[in-house]
Amino acid sequence: MEMAVRGKNGVPVLERAMDLLTLLEKSERGETIRELTRDLELPRSTVYRILNTFSAYDVVRRNGDGAFLLGTRLLALAARVAPVRTRYDLAALAMPFMQKLSEQTGEPSKLSVRDGDRALVVAAVLGSHEYSPTPAAGTNYPLHAGAASKLILAHMPADEIDRLLAAPLKRYTPRTIVEPAKLRADLGRIRRQGYARDQGEHGASVHAIAAPVFEPDGRFVGALSIPFLADRDAPTRDRLRDAIVRMAAVISAVIPGSPGRGDD
Repeated sequence: MEMAVRGKNGVPVLERAMDLLTLLEKSERGETIRELTRDLELPRSTVYRILNTFSAYDVVRRNGDGAFLLGTRLLALAARVAPVRTRYDLAALAMPFMQKLSEQTGEPSKLSVRDGDRALVVAAVLGSHEYSPTPAAGTNYPLHAGAASKLILAHMPADEIDRLLAAPLKRYTPRTIVEPAKLRADLGRIRRQGYARDQGEHGASVHAIAAPVFEPDGRFVGALSIPFLADRDAPTRDRLRDAIVRMAAVISAVIPGSPGRGDD
């Protein structure tokens, strides 16, 4: 395992704990104590004590197969992270509009921002339709699969897009775009049309439409999206597209002015 760079003033036990969380972050199926002990190159007793402490605070949980995964406490912590520096709280600002959007459409809505090389959900509202998807704040997704994710990727600097597309892209479903040239074409289309579509790229049964949120100076700050079940008909999809584009524009319009504009 590639460990984080150590600081000379670091606390060793906390560094080991963070290494453990990093391993769990990268594992979709979870890790057993045996696997964590091997990958971290730590005594089993040390790994056990870290897991026991994290379990007590719901930072990790154990599934039926005995593997450990990240726990629900991290969702609550992630939801409190200010996504755009400290000038304003984008999630809090957007939430009333997201609630209105979900009331109008009956579908859930979520707000995602870039978090390193992932898309992080910072706010989510449930829909009223039975069996609707249930997005949750704190969930993160790959940048190449999904409407909100591709929207974020499309608005990243060209050199960072090049870096991400140079690495192998994971195929989550038969509809996941993993060919760099095809994905570049999709990103260009997203920028031109002002919204992104997901037709089962990350989960086969869930589709989505996302629209960009901008600051007054035009800087992209987030992706507002509506996830919905794949059985929605074409007229419904068009209605959802129009609704998400309108609401993203409304949220953009109420974001405080950028520094130096004199309208903060």
